Amino acid sequence: MDRKTVIGLGLIGAILIAFTYFNQPSEEEIQQRIAQQELLVEQQKQIAESQESEITKNEQSTFSVDSATTDVGNTDSSALQIQPIQNITPINVNKEEETFTLENEELEVILSSYGGGVKSVYLKNHQTYNDYIINRESGKITPLKLFEEDGSSNGLVINVDGKDINTKDLIFNLHKQTDNYISFVSYFDANKTKYVEQIYTITPDQFHLDYEIKIKGFNSSVNPDDILITWETDMLKTEKSTYMERMVSTVFYQETEGSKYNYLSETKSDDLVAETDMDWIAFKQSYFSAIMIPKKPFKKKGTVLKIEELGESSPKDQTHIKHYFANINPGFTNASDDSIEMQWYFGPNDYDLLKTYNNGTHNLLNYGWGLFRWMNVYLIQPLFVWLVQYGMGMGIAILILTIIVKLVLTPIQWKMYVSSAKMRILKPEIEEINKKYPEKDQAMEKQMEMMNLYKETGSSPLAGCLPALIQMPILVAVFRFFPSTFLLRQESFLWAEDLSSFDSILDLGFNIPLYGSHISLFTLLMAGTTLIYTFLNSSNQMSQASSQPGMPNMKIIMYLMPIMMVFWFNSYASGLSYYYFVSTLMSILIMVAIKNFFVDEDKLRAKMEERKANQQAQGKKKGKSKFAQRLEEMQRLQQERLKEKQKNK
Repeated sequence: MDRKTVIGLGLIGAILIAFTYFNQPSEEEIQQRIAQQELLVEQQKQIAESQESEITKNEQSTFSVDSATTDVGNTDSSALQIQPIQNITPINVNKEEETFTLENEELEVILSSYGGGVKSVYLKNHQTYNDYIINRESGKITPLKLFEEDGSSNGLVINVDGKDINTKDLIFNLHKQTDNYISFVSYFDANKTKYVEQIYTITPDQFHLDYEIKIKGFNSSVNPDDILITWETDMLKTEKSTYMERMVSTVFYQETEGSKYNYLSETKSDDLVAETDMDWIAFKQSYFSAIMIPKKPFKKKGTVLKIEELGESSPKDQTHIKHYFANINPGFTNASDDSIEMQWYFGPNDYDLLKTYNNGTHNLLNYGWGLFRWMNVYLIQPLFVWLVQYGMGMGIAILILTIIVKLVLTPIQWKMYVSSAKMRILKPEIEEINKKYPEKDQAMEKQMEMMNLYKETGSSPLAGCLPALIQMPILVAVFRFFPSTFLLRQESFLWAEDLSSFDSILDLGFNIPLYGSHISLFTLLMAGTTLIYTFLNSSNQMSQASSQPGMPNMKIIMYLMPIMMVFWFNSYASGLSYYYFVSTLMSILIMVAIKNFFVDEDKLRAKMEERKANQQAQGKKKGKSKFAQRLEEMQRLQQERLKEKQKNK
């Protein structure tokens, strides 16, 4: 260390010592601070004694409540907790938690004096898969617990004098209560002019609470646009397959601009900083959701949404789904006196039920996108609900739905079969053309002769593909519909205990990668019928395509599909596998009926030969078409280029 460094360090030390000496408080300032602290403690004792007196009075008398309005100034009927701010220790921090209940025919909501928020929610007429299996014979229902106090909270974050205060950390006291109404209040000053009030109202036969937050008395130092609602919870497992439940669980929301719904990732942890106001925010799992629906849209400033995987090392890995979190700007405009209103939905992801709210929350159901969603919303869903309303079992309803859909699609299957039959009839002539033009440089001539053959006989190798494409939207639509529709949940059929989850005829006791630890019989039946249908439906267009250079062997691919289905569908909803099984079985029966009773291939061959003869006769009279002339010109130019290349060599 050189001399300059030593001098520099010495000067820095001297400056620090001088700064500390000249900035230490005087004896007078020290005494003044001690007096302020003693005065503050004395004020807190007086407030506590006053509150104890009010609580005693409240316990000895019943209070009158006006359920339509809330009079915060009337303290004769409530025990009010005054909450100090900044670094002051809260009064009665050791006070025991009090819980209160609001319930109707559908919900039981437990509210807590700690934070004045929702502690847990029970759905009275629904139950978890495990409870459903236990109670099947008795018919008893064990209410489903949507979430619990451990890891769940909601509160209001207010920045007072530079310090964030979250009301979930404060003690609230009951202000007013009736059978369907509860109000909690927490004061921030001794004069009871600065407070936060939370009001909950429940309506008979509904799955929501009306929720109102009032703030009053906060001065201009509190920016109302910075007041946020914090809401987080670990949603409990409710279904048979935790893996499948997690695959569709996430945070949903709808943007105010364009009423566009969106969601965070379903397969990994994700977050979002809002770029637009939001109509509602939902914590969604596979068949139930908790949704905040504001009267006025949530503001984008400060609004942040998160979804987090729990991880295998988490103690909640086997009991909970995911961790949900939201910071929400409710849109306060005046910190001195303002309120926000919303509905808080706790219930099933039932399309028709959510549709009654008329705010887009029915889009929570993952019915697919674009054309596939359109097919579900306007065709599959209404038809299925119409069948169910007649009181038939879900298995029978799926069977009838499948029959109706297949009958509607029968003309398309007819068209596919006739196209396949035509290609079988033309197979000898196609093979002759392939033998006639074996060389690669003769591809143009071969293609031209093939097209003439198809035109003359009124057939096409693509004619069977188009009808198949028409059926695809329905196949994809039902792939989304059956695992998502709430109607199938905990409905049994044959050996399937729950059509919304996989059916297991044998638990292996060990896990097979990509397959699972059980054997689903409906999946095996679906794969078996698909294999039979593939065999019966093998047509010459497949072999034709396979014979082309560079083309994959389509037959091999088609026969691999049923095997791959065994792995793909083993853990999917058994209602979906059952639908595909019945649908494919009906396709086989319809194809056999068409082949044996409706399409005579000998007559079809004679008709094609007659058409070919007529086309050839007309062609001789009319001469070559412009299209044929263009093909011949292209062929001539190609041959000339080939000759030029050979000369250059």
